[in-house]
Amino acid sequence: MKDVVRYSEAFKLRLVEDVANGKYPSLDEARRGNGIRGGSTLRTWIKRYGREDILPKRIKVETMNEIDELQAARGRIRELEAALADAHMDYCLESAFLEIACGQLGVSAEELKKNNVMTLAERRKTRGMTA
Repeated sequence: MKDVVRYSEAFKLRLVEDVANGKYPSLDEARRGNGIRGGSTLRTWIKRYGREDILPKRIKVETMNEIDELQAARGRIRELEAALADAHMDYCLESAFLEIACGQLGVSAEELKKNNVMTLAERRKTRGMTA
């Protein structure tokens, strides 16, 4: 069983201020230099005491081509999602129409499909195409 280490508020505040004043070159060095085992403990204290301004910032640098590609990809995703929604709507409508037609013919949809299935190869032959 691991020992649970509790830190006083004064210790936490002092360490956050030391980090803010540049006493440590990095959060990891401040953590290790003070015997703090948890990797996110110091970050949690910094946030708790409202000093997010001293947390390292992540900056993403992109070229204009990368930005354009990302925008184009997002646009393509929207188009594909719309096409998929349309195809699903068509499928639902066709299924409903099939059920209605089969009901009027007095036959189940499965039976109608089974009795009237034409393979792709057969369809190509009837159109004069070769596989």
